[in-house]
Amino acid sequence: MRGGMQFGYSLLCEQTPPKQLVTDGVEAEEAGFDYLTISDHYFPWLEEQGHSAYAWSVLGALAHATHRVPLMTLVTCPTMRYHPAVVAQKAATTGVLSDGRFILGIGSGENLNEHVVGRDWPPVDIRHEMFEEAVEIIRALFGGDYVNYHGKHYRVDSAKLYDIPAQPVRIGMAAFGPRAARLTARYGDMLVSDQPLGEIAELFRNEGGAGKPAYGQIPVAFGDDYEECKQRAHRIWKFSAPAWKVMAELPGPVNFEAATKTVRPEDVAESVPCGDNIDDYVQAVQQWADAGFTHVSFCQSGPDRQKDFRTWAEADLLPVLRERFG
Repeated sequence: MRGGMQFGYSLLCEQTPPKQLVTDGVEAEEAGFDYLTISDHYFPWLEEQGHSAYAWSVLGALAHATHRVPLMTLVTCPTMRYHPAVVAQKAATTGVLSDGRFILGIGSGENLNEHVVGRDWPPVDIRHEMFEEAVEIIRALFGGDYVNYHGKHYRVDSAKLYDIPAQPVRIGMAAFGPRAARLTARYGDMLVSDQPLGEIAELFRNEGGAGKPAYGQIPVAFGDDYEECKQRAHRIWKFSAPAWKVMAELPGPVNFEAATKTVRPEDVAESVPCGDNIDDYVQAVQQWADAGFTHVSFCQSGPDRQKDFRTWAEADLLPVLRERFG
């Protein structure tokens, strides 16, 4: 694998039809990106985004259609919509299909996706307990032996995975606060975040994560018309303006729409690089590098603007980033 900071390509299931996700992933590999990530949602955040394919079906196709790049969920919730024993089976199978290229990124989830199974959305302390039990179960099943588990939130009765890759699937864990960072340092192979939280990355390293990778993601709106890019970024990314504690609680796209009515395009553009000024993208990556992250993926706004971004990234952006952060 290439040394230095790694740069990935993010597949956003909430804005892109499923067959195009596969095509985008294949072409991103050809363009020279180092890895692919894919979101795992039941709902889009906003109705205008308009899609929400089952990520694991797309991953199966990507495992077959790509050859070099690691594939990563960013992220899957293994607590309510999926039982952790089922997540372990899905991850192991994807690991086999991809010849060991799969990374299981997991997080404690959002009400938006988990409420569909008809269970009440628990408070955050309970979600952390569930998350810890879930990763214990997944880790145990990745070992290939029979697993019995009797926890506060989950039971596993004599489960065993028969198809597992030669090396256990690596696990990345999302962390936005101190408790989650400590949990990630204890159980995870890598830290995952959608914000360049330097204090969380430092805590992760100090609590046992030293030397482990840290993965981030940058939403972007590439194009040659800055104003159009800014408006496109607003349409796709305004949902992320509320703090994570708010985002995790909202139950549906209509709620995200109501919560972001006052968000302006210029507000979104403060955190989403827009246009084709390469310095803006370099500065965005610099924030992640300064926070101690080793991997950053780009999520381009607009399903119809993916190829434009890949072409520009291959010719211009990636060479500059590798010279600067390699």
